[in-house]
Amino acid sequence: MKPSFYITTPIFYVNGAPHIGHAYTSIAADVIARFKRLDGFDVLFLTGTDEHGQKVEAAARAAGLEPQEFTDRISSQFRQMADALEISYDDFIRTTEDRHKRACTALWRKLEAAGQIYLGHYDGFYAQRDEAFYDESDLTTGADGIKRAPSGAPVEWVREPSYFFKLSAFAEPLLALYEQNPDFIQPLGAKREVTSFVRSGLRDLSISRTSFSWGVPVPDAPDHVMYVWIDALTNYLTGAGYPGEAPRWPADIHLVGKEITRFHAVYWPAMLMAAGQPLPRRVFGHGWWTVEGEKMSKSLNNALAVEPLIAQFGLDALRFFLLREMPFGNDGDFSRKSLISRLNVELANDLGNLAQRTLSFIAKNAGGQVPAGGALSPADEAILAQATALPDQLRAAIDRLALHEALEDIWKLIRAGNGYIDHLAPWTLKKTDPARMLTVLAVLLDLLRTVAILLQPFMPGSMAKMLDQLGIPPDARDFAALGTPMITGAPLPPPAGVFPRYVEPDACA
Repeated sequence: MKPSFYITTPIFYVNGAPHIGHAYTSIAADVIARFKRLDGFDVLFLTGTDEHGQKVEAAARAAGLEPQEFTDRISSQFRQMADALEISYDDFIRTTEDRHKRACTALWRKLEAAGQIYLGHYDGFYAQRDEAFYDESDLTTGADGIKRAPSGAPVEWVREPSYFFKLSAFAEPLLALYEQNPDFIQPLGAKREVTSFVRSGLRDLSISRTSFSWGVPVPDAPDHVMYVWIDALTNYLTGAGYPGEAPRWPADIHLVGKEITRFHAVYWPAMLMAAGQPLPRRVFGHGWWTVEGEKMSKSLNNALAVEPLIAQFGLDALRFFLLREMPFGNDGDFSRKSLISRLNVELANDLGNLAQRTLSFIAKNAGGQVPAGGALSPADEAILAQATALPDQLRAAIDRLALHEALEDIWKLIRAGNGYIDHLAPWTLKKTDPARMLTVLAVLLDLLRTVAILLQPFMPGSMAKMLDQLGIPPDARDFAALGTPMITGAPLPPPAGVFPRYVEPDACA
């Protein structure tokens, strides 16, 4: 039986169109899911959309649509983005689905039965744009006399009846969780921030609203709908099959943006503890992207859409750049210049050139087939040992979610391959030692197979083309196949470049 692995993205809020920030989370989760599948795991990969709340209700009204029609339209845009990025999700959850409403109701009743919910009133400064309450100490007052949240959203004083979850009782259990499971919150900066927040004291959490109606109804309280903490977070249980008999819970990784790490690392595990449910194994909050040095925002009109970038640079170049440009977990800047540099230097020159030189030389000088290698030299053994060690290096990096390190480990082998072909010079060996030439070509071919198989999670389309050119059948492309030698004498198709260099259109004028 295959080991099980469950990974989630956050569910994306449908009050606006998808952009590169959403794509980044999805691509990172997709790489991890694809890697685990190729490594023999039974993977469940969940993504989807968060479709309830006051902002959605207001946006639908502004668009002249019913909330369900509005959410259908925006949710489909997120699904289209995922498909355009070739995200290999197993399930796309929508919080307006009946299965999700059943899961929310089941979790609510569990919390209620455990004595963890009570009815009260919420008084506080509320920002409709953020759908959040704020302490007065968090607010600033502008020259216009309007109080504003840290996000800049105006606030107003609100008092409304609300059900509360007894979050205040879970500070010590949460701190014990963080101490006993050092990797539960990552990266380290996020862990420190969350731990400090919990140590400063927790207040009970408002989990229902009566000021709007677009949400999951609270059981036996028709005037209340569940607030985001219950509604949105429960999606991970819904996707696992809860409340069925054998849900695929817990999740191995919740991959989220750093701005919502606290909700996933504090509110969510506390609710699961209260309901007697297992806890997710890890919450990882990745960084944000700026665009040419500026924060993405609607006011600056610089939120990058995905499809135009794919059309201009290619899907796999975009996927590669987003995970190569910065250490995963840090903030980064999206720059056209940097993307073009990565594409031309690392994809076209480093990898593309190595593959093209090797395969073209085999086509012209080795009968266009997998060459038969002879005795190995120390140089051959050294680079083959580097290739053999690479899968375990990548497993360790992927398990740490160090996706940038995994790519650097692969590129160390690619750079070594370019050094190997330059040093061994098969074009010279063709004249002086043809048998040795064939051995060098066999080593290079094996190296390219290793690289192409291991790069599949990052660039699935391009690596499928490269593996086709290497003559690797579809059933021999998982990591286990790396232990099987290539078939000597197998025919290779005519070589064709996989990564063309990118030239700016105006540079051709």
